[in-house]
Amino acid sequence: MHCSKCGSLEDKVIDSRLSKDGRSIRRRRECVGCAHRFTTYEEIERADLRVFKRDGRSEVLSKQKMLSGMIKACEKRPVSVEVLEKAAEEIVQELESEFQREIPSNVIGAKVMDKLHQLDEVAYVRYASVYRHFQDIGEFLEEIQSLERKPKRSVQQPELFK
Repeated sequence: MHCSKCGSLEDKVIDSRLSKDGRSIRRRRECVGCAHRFTTYEEIERADLRVFKRDGRSEVLSKQKMLSGMIKACEKRPVSVEVLEKAAEEIVQELESEFQREIPSNVIGAKVMDKLHQLDEVAYVRYASVYRHFQDIGEFLEEIQSLERKPKRSVQQPELFK
């Protein structure tokens, strides 16, 4: 690691701690040259999952892109960014466990809609309206009516039978 103050490559680790979520290690370091202290984070490098789009294109899965769509759907709704970040991380973990390399975009959209349905029904309908390309008000109303028939599963209670 380059020291942010003097640029030296020599440092020593003063303290190492596991992050709250257990997915990274926080290290306090001290530069041997100037004694400046700084923090670094170490985490597992994930294999790049690719999203296979409807039009045949393929691109690297971006958690940030998925999260930004979720944030837009939850705009002016009582859902915190922290909750959405946790939901996005859970989706990425599910995708990593279910797929090796390529993921169809419709699977990602379905997982996002499922999470939003658990968190906020208005955000769910907003996301679904963009994701499913509603053409008229009739399709929109059908989705709202189907929402009334769907049982809302609590985020705190995991699904027992899949």
